[in-house]
Amino acid sequence: MQRITEPELMDDAEQAAAYAAADFSAPNSLFIESLLALQPDLNHLSVLDIGCGPGDICLALAAQFPDARICGIDGSVAMLDIARQQRDDRNSGLHGGGPEFLHYVLPEHDLPAASVDVILSNSLLHHLHEPQVLWQSVIGLGRPGCRVCVMDLLRPDSIRQAREIVNRHAADEHEVLKRDFYHSLLAAFRPAEVQEQLAAASLSQLEVRVVSDRHLLVSGCLPGGSI
Repeated sequence: MQRITEPELMDDAEQAAAYAAADFSAPNSLFIESLLALQPDLNHLSVLDIGCGPGDICLALAAQFPDARICGIDGSVAMLDIARQQRDDRNSGLHGGGPEFLHYVLPEHDLPAASVDVILSNSLLHHLHEPQVLWQSVIGLGRPGCRVCVMDLLRPDSIRQAREIVNRHAADEHEVLKRDFYHSLLAAFRPAEVQEQLAAASLSQLEVRVVSDRHLLVSGCLPGGSI
């Protein structure tokens, strides 16, 4: 099945609210477990979540690693509004005020180059019409030896399989979320396609593997020193 792209930004307020209200505990836990297998301790490190959405991953990491310097960036104002509200609602329990959430539409940003120890991205890649936007941002923002953990949807082999995955994992979710999940599966990449992207970006040292019936994971370290 060929890839069918979808809009890059989820900037509709209803869409963002449906996404934030959905139960992503299972994939979020899988992502965090994969990250901590790569870098068990985030305290005193700078962590950047590219495409942070409503901030769930950033907030979970901030609660577990209070001395980490965590920043989430996203191109959707509606998503960032939810992320900041969630942070403010939990503020009494977060050291130093919690993660910072900033609005950028990649590749445009003014973040300092080669400044980040750990780069995360969960469910952004399939939104991008040009995936090199993500990989070039990783190269530009990561320090030598930066840990990289990117998880995204895995495109099924057929339309029928895509519908089965939606029914299996989102049957009770909002209709907006089910629609978006289906279109996101169609927009996702296959492992070989991601490996081609990494080779084009000179990032072939990063590993690509399938980690669930609907997710693939890219992980490893940038060349150079250690953090």
